[in-house]
Amino acid sequence: MKNVLKALVALIMLVPGYLLVVNAFKSQDDITGNPFGIPFDRLSISYLTATLSDPNYSLVRAYLVTALFAIAVNVLSLAVSAPAAYVIARGTRVRHRALLGLFLLGLFIPSQVLVIPVIYVLKFLGLMGTVTGFLLYETTLTLPVSMFLYVAYIKTLPRELDEAARVDGAGPIVTFWRVILPLMRPAVATAVVLHTIGVWTDFVNPQIILGPGSALYTVTTSVYAAIGRYSTDFTVVYPNLLMAVAPVLIFFVLLQRNIVSGLTAGATKG
Repeated sequence: MKNVLKALVALIMLVPGYLLVVNAFKSQDDITGNPFGIPFDRLSISYLTATLSDPNYSLVRAYLVTALFAIAVNVLSLAVSAPAAYVIARGTRVRHRALLGLFLLGLFIPSQVLVIPVIYVLKFLGLMGTVTGFLLYETTLTLPVSMFLYVAYIKTLPRELDEAARVDGAGPIVTFWRVILPLMRPAVATAVVLHTIGVWTDFVNPQIILGPGSALYTVTTSVYAAIGRYSTDFTVVYPNLLMAVAPVLIFFVLLQRNIVSGLTAGATKG
């Protein structure tokens, strides 16, 4: 009975993926007439190739912009959260636990709830509609997950490492960058995968913060160009959605082992 239930749940979860893949190769009439059907004699790859030459936007440029955003967010997130996690993990006072709890509260707040107050803050700072404002906000959204992973992982590392580095004359900063950070690779790899997927699939934040008319469109906001005011060209929407999802799906499949190892490292070490 359990296996049947699991198979049913998996089948339901695969339905959106099935619709996305099948309809990316179908005409407008076939999609609207029978979205679940597969007209083998009328399937065409031309709808996918047309996305590469669409005059409204460049999919290659969208890939490049989104990839650069993901890299920048990961670098900023690591630079901010990793040292903070080291201080919290090695701290023994109440304020360290309270600070960790403050970061973890962000896990329970949907990012959409923060959009309106963030808009006011960015406008006040003159960063609304800028890449800097977008990167700062995206980096802030990654901090709760990063802190959760990094603090848990650093706590599994023996304090004797810090003491040995101190005997050799290294201060806390040198100890972290040369001793602790290299050992955090499993946790860092997990955070990088999760943050990259988050940035790649994000639509609301780049659409609002960068603005709908921004030249720096991402793979998700570029799909919005295919949606008309009174009608939607599904032969553009589905191929673009498939092209947007495929890279991050492949990225996740190839690195899923890193995610599992990073999440379980804190439970298996020590």
